[in-house]
Amino acid sequence: MKNVTYRIISGKRHADYIVFATSIFLVLFGLFAAYKMEHNGHIITGMNNQIVWGLPHVFAIFLILAASGILNVASISSVFQKTFYHPHARLSALLAITLLIGGLTVLVLDLGRPDRLIIAMTNFNFKSIFVWNIFLYNGFLLICVLYLWFMMEKKMQRYYSKVGLVAFLWRLILTTGTGSIFGFLVAREAYHTAIMAPLFISLSLSLGLAIFLLVLIMQFRSLGEAILHRPKILLAIFISTVFYFVLAYHLSHLYFTSRHGIEYFLLGNGGGIYSILFWGGYFFLGTILPLLLLYHQRFTNNRISVIVACLLTILGGFMLLYVLIIGGQAYPLDIFAGKEVMSSTFFDEVSRHSYIPSIWEALLGMGGIGLSALLTLLALKMFPFVPQSLATSEIDPKFL
Repeated sequence: MKNVTYRIISGKRHADYIVFATSIFLVLFGLFAAYKMEHNGHIITGMNNQIVWGLPHVFAIFLILAASGILNVASISSVFQKTFYHPHARLSALLAITLLIGGLTVLVLDLGRPDRLIIAMTNFNFKSIFVWNIFLYNGFLLICVLYLWFMMEKKMQRYYSKVGLVAFLWRLILTTGTGSIFGFLVAREAYHTAIMAPLFISLSLSLGLAIFLLVLIMQFRSLGEAILHRPKILLAIFISTVFYFVLAYHLSHLYFTSRHGIEYFLLGNGGGIYSILFWGGYFFLGTILPLLLLYHQRFTNNRISVIVACLLTILGGFMLLYVLIIGGQAYPLDIFAGKEVMSSTFFDEVSRHSYIPSIWEALLGMGGIGLSALLTLLALKMFPFVPQSLATSEIDPKFL
């Protein structure tokens, strides 16, 4: 870029007022939902003794993965020395911070007893992946703040690439830890596999870039088509990568006879809503349509097509997480593998566990998204995170 200067989002724009008002309402509704769940207990939710991670966990993991993936834009600039992405690095790091805060807020408030988090933070069981994630999440926030400081302070910019490398590696470890929460669970047939870590990493990249492109398009009306060309092709590559790992995940399960049941449950008629969300939601809406919009010559040069492709990628990723997280718990536990057992009170003969999310779970999850949007908007109004212009004429031709 030629003489990149950054600016504060100023002026009275109707879009900013709409985002601000919507975010405030979502945060208030989320807090009210958290109060209701804490006051009445989880009996008012759809969660039960079999499905202990409900819709709020889907929202929380969605935001955490998006936070990790969205920092990839800054990493491309500092670690891989791609100058084209340098003007976007500040916004990338800011969004990583705000999305992670939103995700962790949902995660903490969904516990029912948020005050007991103090016990978790002062009594560590290092055999638990959850303990590792406490350090990973807090470390990620600290590194992102330092990363932003080194970007914005001229005296520290000589260390910018080194901090960027640390942030890049930490981001990979964090997403691996999030995926390993499920990969280490031996009891759940849908979870116990090492491929959960790379699957979550690839999913974070596609979700993060899709959200970043949406924010970028919202902030710049005069966004040049040349600016969108590289990121939208990269988004298509990330979508394809997620599909590759999803395919490998299911093929590896089909290889083992003992896991044919869970595959039929998630992909066949046995899963009901989970099969519909996978094939109709993730596969068609979240993979096929975005790739068509991003690659087909008839649509790819249309800005609206890019926006729709990003929205569909986000929707498809959310549905995939719902299928993996909720569907993986809805399939009954095989307590005595290979043995025939008599009926008991432990749901041995139940073909599937029912789960219907309550309005309180949805409001809490949306509250986390509202908090992330609110923090992002306030930061953009107070500090210079975005370039003065991203018109095509501002780009050095050798970087196009």
